[in-house]
This record gives sequence, structure tokens and C-alpha cells, in this order.
Amino acid sequence: MHEEIFLPSTYAAGVPYAAFRKLRAESPVAWIPEPAVGPWPPGTGYWAVFSHADVKHVLRSPDLFSSHLGATQIRDPDTPEDLDFVRAMMLNQDPPSHSRLRRIVAAAFTPRAVRALEQTIETRARTLIASAVGHDTDFVELAADLPVWTLAHIMGVPETDRRLLYDWASRVIGYQDDEYADLSTTTSMSPMAREATRRKPSTTTHPDGRPVNPRSAAALADMFAYAHALAAVKKKRPTDDIMSRMLEGGLTGHEFENMFFLFAVAGNETLRNGIPGGLLTLLDHPAELARLRADPSLLPSAVEEMLRFWPPVMDFRRTATTDLTLSGRPIRAGQKVVVYHASANRDETVFPDPDRFDITRAPNDHVSFGFGPHYCLGAHLARAQMRALFRALLPHPVERTGTPVRLASNFQNGLKHLPVRLTPTP
Repeated sequence: MHEEIFLPSTYAAGVPYAAFRKLRAESPVAWIPEPAVGPWPPGTGYWAVFSHADVKHVLRSPDLFSSHLGATQIRDPDTPEDLDFVRAMMLNQDPPSHSRLRRIVAAAFTPRAVRALEQTIETRARTLIASAVGHDTDFVELAADLPVWTLAHIMGVPETDRRLLYDWASRVIGYQDDEYADLSTTTSMSPMAREATRRKPSTTTHPDGRPVNPRSAAALADMFAYAHALAAVKKKRPTDDIMSRMLEGGLTGHEFENMFFLFAVAGNETLRNGIPGGLLTLLDHPAELARLRADPSLLPSAVEEMLRFWPPVMDFRRTATTDLTLSGRPIRAGQKVVVYHASANRDETVFPDPDRFDITRAPNDHVSFGFGPHYCLGAHLARAQMRALFRALLPHPVERTGTPVRLASNFQNGLKHLPVRLTPTP
């Protein structure tokens, strides 16, 4: 039945690469049931796509596999109203609507724009690492600061409010993991933030006991209240940041709210998973870590291999627009089709010896940032932040001081804790 591929508890123990390898060989497109998980009701089931070629085909064919029809999460939104709301997000649009929304903010993420930020990012990364040297630290918490700080910088979110981005992301990413979902780290807030947080829902369940979808307008009322309050400030005093671009771009109300959601949550969750995952991978492969320390010029290719080996996002959903066949499987219009980046990144037909971590691997055609029209808008920025943090980290010996703890999620390949100690450079 392969239901373990869907269950979040599977991933709390590790990505099921052995199961993916078997499925790629025997059933590269397979039907996966969606059993109930805790209070979450069962779903309809979906077609899972495991091979590199099929994953790329699905991602580059929005005419056949739509992001808009059912949005891009495995679980269906709770109500037609919830679906209509999330459809306004750029991530959940198909061309040409997706292209219109992407153009509004794309200029902030070009290689040129990222290069202009690199020195600022490098300085922040060095400061973060310096603060941890000589101390026991949870690297998950340490590393999370960089993407949150960077996003707050480019969005124009005040310094006092930047940890709200972290807490909102925790609520959304960790809804399958109680510890993660309940994180609250904000210690100081602006007056507009304090006012917005009063809108935080007091319950996470419907009156009938069903959980509230964590990506719905109701579940994130405080985040959207803050988005509108910040927008009011930017309208009075426009600046050169993403918020001002969004306000000038002619977005509808729901488009604006969902664009804010996309940057505030998706913009930091990828690196929040990828950077600690990259360090754990290096620690698990000490010869490759020593190789990188001996030749830091290998850092760009090492980052690509970290992303391949530890993809921050494991899967994305599409919906079939018509009856079709994929790898011999008949898929009906309206059925869910879920591509598994984590499996595609270990496809033997593309990556020789795919379970070997090789920081000089080339070519490295991983799909951790997606493929096709939805290729990650922030990929250049994410790579710059990963390079900066590991460049600052490499001179310092690092050792684990405790057991890594994984996130229970069938979507995000995350760590909740990675206890380490950074030693001063000899």
C-alpha cells in the first residue's frame, strides 16, 4: 500500500530513501493512500512520482499538471473558500497568472540583486558564527536567524518584528509536529506587531473538533493583520523593498496577503531546513568535511551537493488537468499528482552512486529548487546565504554534543535540534 510514504511519522525517523529506490525500480509512479493522521481526516490518495525524468516532466507541464486546481500541498484545503484563498498565491498559480505575479517581485531576486546583498549577508553570517564559538549551541536555532534576518531586511520588516517571521513559519511548517508548531520566540515587537498578534486565533480546531488548516486565512489572521499594517506604513513612506514592490504591482487583496505569506514563510523555511541539514550531512561524512576545509574553493559545488543530498522540500503536489498516462499509469483528470524531489535527487539514471555524498559532484542536476515555471524565485539568494554561513563556519572545528532530532513532516525535510559545539580556530 506504500502508506508510509505519506505518513509524517516516517520522516521523523529519516527520509525513506530505500523505499524510494525500490519504487523507482518497480513502480516509478505509484498510488499512495492518505490515512488519517491524529485528528486530521483521511484524504483521497494520490499518484506519487519518483523518477527524475517524470518529476521534471510534471513540473514543466502546467497544462497537464496544474498548481492552481487543487493548490500545491498534498492535503486538500478544508473548504472551497480555503481553496479559493490559497489559489491567490503565486505558488498556486499556473501561467500566465503565475508569470504576472512573479514579474512583480522578480527584480529583487536576480543574480545582480543578490550580489548587492552578499556583503551584508556575509557580515551577518560571520557575526552569527562568532556568537556561537566556544559555546554549546543548537545549530538549528543559530542557522535559522540568517534567513529570517535576510528576509526581514529585503521585505522591510522592522528589526523588532523579524522573529515573527520565524514563529509564523513554525506554525505552518510544524502543524504535523506539536513541538514545532508551538514555537514562540518573539521577545520584542513594534506597536503595530503587538496589535496584529491580538488577532492570533485562540484555537486550532473547528467547533466540530476538526483541525483548522494552518495555511488558511483564519489560522493566520494575525500574520495578515500585520501584513496590512506594514503595508499602510509603506504606502506613506515607500522604500526599495519587496513590500513596496508588492504595493506598486496592482495585487488584489488576497494576492497581497498570499505574497506576504510566501515570503514570510516559504522564504525562510527552505534555508531553515537546508543549512542544518547541510551541516549534519558534512558531520556524517567527515572525509568530505576535511576535503572542504582543505579547499574552501569547493564551497559552491559542496552547497549544490548538500542541497541534492538533503533537499529542504521533499515533495510538491499538482492536479491532473486531463486523463493521461505517466510511466504506464492511467491518471484521471482531477487526481492529485505529487512529485518527490527527494527521490528524484537519488535517481541512479542521473546521479552515479547517488547515495554517496561527493562535494565535487558534477554535473549535479538536482531538483531541490524545483524545475520549470515554478523554479524557486529565491534560489540565488538561498545559495548566497548557504555559502556565507558555511564559509564563516569552516575555519572552526565542529562536533556534535547531542542527538539530532528530526521534524515530523511529510513535506519539509527538517531538523528540530542539532546540538553542536564550535571550537575557536587553533
